[in-house]
Amino acid sequence: MPMANSLHTSLSISRVGFSSQFLGSNYSAAKASASVSFPPSHSNHSFKSVETSRQQSFRISAMSKTEGSSLEQVDISLSPRVNAVKPSKTVAITDHATALAQAGVPVIRLAAGEPDFDTPAVIAEAGINAIREGYTRYTPNAGTMELRTAICHKLEEENGITYTPDQIVVSNGAKQSILQAVLAVCSPGDEVIIPAPFWVSYPEMARLADATPVILPTLISQNFLLDPKVLEAAITEKSRLLILCSPSNPTGSVYPKKLLETIAEIVAKHPRLLVLSDEIYEHIIYAPATHTSFASLPGMYERTLTVNGFSKAFAMTGWRLGYIAGPKHFVAACNKIQSQSTSGASSIAQKAGVAALGLGYAGGEVVSTMVKAFRERRDFLVKSFGELEGVKISEPQGAFYLFIDFSSYYGIEAEGFGKIENSESLCRYLLDKAQVALVPGDAFGDDSCIRISYAESLTTLQAAFERIKKAVVSLRPAVPV
Repeated sequence: MPMANSLHTSLSISRVGFSSQFLGSNYSAAKASASVSFPPSHSNHSFKSVETSRQQSFRISAMSKTEGSSLEQVDISLSPRVNAVKPSKTVAITDHATALAQAGVPVIRLAAGEPDFDTPAVIAEAGINAIREGYTRYTPNAGTMELRTAICHKLEEENGITYTPDQIVVSNGAKQSILQAVLAVCSPGDEVIIPAPFWVSYPEMARLADATPVILPTLISQNFLLDPKVLEAAITEKSRLLILCSPSNPTGSVYPKKLLETIAEIVAKHPRLLVLSDEIYEHIIYAPATHTSFASLPGMYERTLTVNGFSKAFAMTGWRLGYIAGPKHFVAACNKIQSQSTSGASSIAQKAGVAALGLGYAGGEVVSTMVKAFRERRDFLVKSFGELEGVKISEPQGAFYLFIDFSSYYGIEAEGFGKIENSESLCRYLLDKAQVALVPGDAFGDDSCIRISYAESLTTLQAAFERIKKAVVSLRPAVPV
């Protein structure tokens, strides 16, 4: 489909923006009936329009009529805890872009944090063999002894932290591991300290535990790294958990060891404060940057919960396999929560996980090949966006995201669209005009930026940049000759 006809054709998609129908809905392209177009930026069709008030819970009744009966009242109210939680914007935008693509719109999807590589063959074969050999029954709730032993070996060899299998719980993805950790250690009224920009789920997980997220801003000029003085000033008697993510989603920042040591010294002054170290991107790191596990620092082993998994480095997002390591008391609590929710992770995925850890140090050649490709893509995007007027970039040292400051474009009136007011309206504009799906920075706690995932081929990224460049350049008045 020619780009000129882009989103204003007679494709079967209802009038959308980032509207509420893409949050928590079962939208599919088959349901739509009108042309693709986007409301102007002053429209109420936005993610913000569907956020539920955190201060109130509403008692709603619906009328239903069953065959042969009179009208009855059905209480469809939801719990205040659920009403306090925002839907995930990354999931919503990814679903939105997928629906457009399925309807024939040539959207380039750079919203999801998912490697474009297939799961390495040796890992996939291990899963296939598990099925063929009948390894399809329940496993122990905390994970198979084989996998937990392999995880212990990995953590000791690669991260310098020693655990026994009873200090490991394997879950259905690192996301579950993090949520269970937050639920296990936080009480109502506790504070969870989260540096911004942050992964979208951290604050919502805190709210699910009836805890209060305390957001600490960082600066692009400081590579989005937490200022220890800001941390020290934020700690109170209610502070229970500090969440650190290095390499970071969404910024790609990597915490240097010296900075982590300074943070550890501050944490050590507060006996009640624990640290959750999200290390899911540890192997996707670009030299000279190096990864340091927080639990390996002096005095931090007994108060650190280390979360990792297989999705990112091993291209195993669909296998749903992650784990937590930490002091027995806390890990046992996570295990108890899991036993009453999902129970153990897939037996098949666990066999694949053993194969992944058997690839060698840091995933061996298989992972290093993927990291090399990610670095090439990063270098292209940093150079290309660096040449655009008014754009600020902090070069990522890890992961596969670029978090770009486009705030100089806010306030500009876009012809046929409306005013670019913030990161959300800019992303709507780029989806409308450039057919590229990105994630607004306000989802990560920094409205000045947008996130681009470069977990796509270099050719795809080159095409996406040209589309974005064309759309962005049109926002600037022509330079007089």
